[in-house]
Amino acid sequence: MTTIAIFGSYVLTRKDGAQHVLRDHWVLVEGKRIAAITPHKPSADEVFDRPGRFILPGLLNLHNHVFSEAIARSLTEDGNGRRSNKSIVYTVLLPLTKRGAEILSPAERLAVARMGMLQLMKGGATTVMEPFRNTIPEMFDAAEEMGMRFYGAPYLFSTSDARADSHGVVHYAGDDGQSDMNTWNALYQRWNGRGDGRISLAMSPHATDTCGPDLLRAATVRARELGVPITIHMAQSQGELATIAQRYDGRTPAEYLDWLGVLGPDLLAAHCHASTDADLKLMAARRAAVLNCPRVFARAGVTAAFGRFASHGVRTAVGTDGYNMDLLGELNAASLISKIASGNAEVASAPELIEAVTATAAELINRSDLGALVPDATADLTVVDMTHPHLQPLFDPRRALIALANRANIDQVMVDGRLLVHGGRYLHGDEAAIMTAGTAAIEKIWALPEAQAAFAG
Repeated sequence: MTTIAIFGSYVLTRKDGAQHVLRDHWVLVEGKRIAAITPHKPSADEVFDRPGRFILPGLLNLHNHVFSEAIARSLTEDGNGRRSNKSIVYTVLLPLTKRGAEILSPAERLAVARMGMLQLMKGGATTVMEPFRNTIPEMFDAAEEMGMRFYGAPYLFSTSDARADSHGVVHYAGDDGQSDMNTWNALYQRWNGRGDGRISLAMSPHATDTCGPDLLRAATVRARELGVPITIHMAQSQGELATIAQRYDGRTPAEYLDWLGVLGPDLLAAHCHASTDADLKLMAARRAAVLNCPRVFARAGVTAAFGRFASHGVRTAVGTDGYNMDLLGELNAASLISKIASGNAEVASAPELIEAVTATAAELINRSDLGALVPDATADLTVVDMTHPHLQPLFDPRRALIALANRANIDQVMVDGRLLVHGGRYLHGDEAAIMTAGTAAIEKIWALPEAQAAFAG
């Protein structure tokens, strides 16, 4: 059994159920478990003794989109690609991921998936929940190969061909529910528990407006039979609210899911920024969670404030969605946007936001072994180098982490006791080759006439 000792000038652990920062301690890892946190230098096979490191539990990013993020990168900023529609979901993301998955070979889809996993781990994430089209199963291969803890969430659609026309009106076509459920079950049989238990599945009906009642009920029953989390996009646009109200007797998306029995402690609802205060109170009562991804909406001038969800008692985690995949940068945005939205500097504090991507996120997926640095926990670690000039002088490492740090400060990432990143570099592959192959695959999608038309709008 390999042992690894890492020195932390700061170590985030727990005391009396709350965060507690230790100064000048060692974290000793034996195999896949944390053996000890001690002020004394332990004996170990590998020793990392460098000052200025802040050792945290491995960060959990529970909402992310590798494939669509790559397609949209640097093309949909400044309002580009939106046409008359306020959302790029139905003008760019859904149409082009559908077409892109069709035209790329399995090797090319794998190349894109590897590039995404590389970005995620270099951004500090050890656990990722990734909703994606079920025609890109190579996401599982990349996660297993590269060492990530991965909750794959292949989409289920009642209509997989939702797209906005030239006037921004969304049209819904197709009937894919049973086929998608069959595919999800097959992927569950193949992948759940692979990678020595690192690979799991989540149930992922795409969104309230692309999934009808029958599919949502069936998906929920199946998820609860298996004990897997359910994740969905909810209240992510005003158009979605209007569609659900028109279809279902004036209900909001939250009321729609509650009517179907979906709204519960195992539901992780992404975005929710268009939810009413009454919706958030309902979510809190049902113990459903919000996955807050503030930056992707901020670039469109829309406020998605972590502090608003938390103030209603809703369990709230933070993810990167389809934008940037820098989890520390996302936490910084969650802090600033919440303070601006509320006019209160005290909301969305540094400890609260760190909790959102550690202990709270682990609770949402029922992983008591993750999210905290304590003896016998699973050895997932995120180590941040706090010696950079923009982090010095340093008084409070948690405030500095949220207010000032970013992905460039990620020094080490460990999953299951195995170092994946050291010195900010991926240890088990050629980063340049991964990026070259992934970029070439995405450029094939960009060359499509429909892609050029989408981005011209």
